Amino acid sequence: MRARDVFHILFFTALTAVLGLFPPLDVPLMGVPITAQTLGVMLSGLVLGSWRAALAQMVFVALVMAGAPLLAGGRGGMGILTGPTGGFLIGWIPAAFVIGLLAEAGRAGWLRFILATITGGIGVVYLIGVPWAAMVTTLSPWQVLTGSMAFLPGDLIKAVTAAAIAVTLRDRGRSTAMPLRW
Repeated sequence: MRARDVFHILFFTALTAVLGLFPPLDVPLMGVPITAQTLGVMLSGLVLGSWRAALAQMVFVALVMAGAPLLAGGRGGMGILTGPTGGFLIGWIPAAFVIGLLAEAGRAGWLRFILATITGGIGVVYLIGVPWAAMVTTLSPWQVLTGSMAFLPGDLIKAVTAAAIAVTLRDRGRSTAMPLRW
């Protein structure tokens, strides 16, 4: 791995952390806040590609687990795993990988990027987060999934925003092809 790769990985780790500075919106009954941080997960996948994006999110999750207050609302620590947000957080790692993999799988473009962010950034995150939240709460998986629908409009906005940013980076010459080659 080159120094440039390490820089990009750490940059997207930091971006995900900075997006946690936006105040979270709490969803009643769920205990899972709506945050801007999944935008960082989506962008890392589109810009870095599968493996580097997964590494960026692994570093982020490791920092949170070590106690760094990087999650929205200044949360961090191993206790996150025992709460309803634990699965969603862990899901960021495979989500970033899947987004990157789908973005790499052909010509980089608007529609491919949106589909990648929806599949990985929403589908994979929910696939891991919903059962986890059901396991650590008294809610059924169906109740958690139904409650998670409050997140869907914001997640779709983040998916479109991430795709627009990635296409803009590509079109402005910052990258000739995804993953990013600065």
